[in-house]
Amino acid sequence: MRVGGMRMKSASPYVFVENCLEIMEYYRNILNAEMRNIQQTEDGKCLHAELVVGESIIHFSDAFGKTQQGDNVRVSLECESEEEITRVYNDLSVSGNVTVELQETDWGALHANLVDQFGVGWLLNFQKS
Repeated sequence: MRVGGMRMKSASPYVFVENCLEIMEYYRNILNAEMRNIQQTEDGKCLHAELVVGESIIHFSDAFGKTQQGDNVRVSLECESEEEITRVYNDLSVSGNVTVELQETDWGALHANLVDQFGVGWLLNFQKS
């Protein structure tokens, strides 16, 4: 059952690993994929990158801080509207652990990170026009 009448724009995996670009290159070769949209810090750490596999995208980033095994993959939701991201954020936050509050970003989006009550990690994003 869909609540709210609108469909989510997309959902895709987001992988957090050390040496992100090296690991992406490994997967690129195996999956015959394309690396794109690579954004790095001044010291060369990867903030965001995409591995295009057919019609799908796997998002990657260097792990900034400690991640435990099993905690390095999250679901990235791209929302259709500000109302949708707010509703999803509020619903998933119930009995969960918010790691980044819903907020405006430097890249022109509303964004939040959280782990829901079942231990599933979520990255929520709504790219404003």
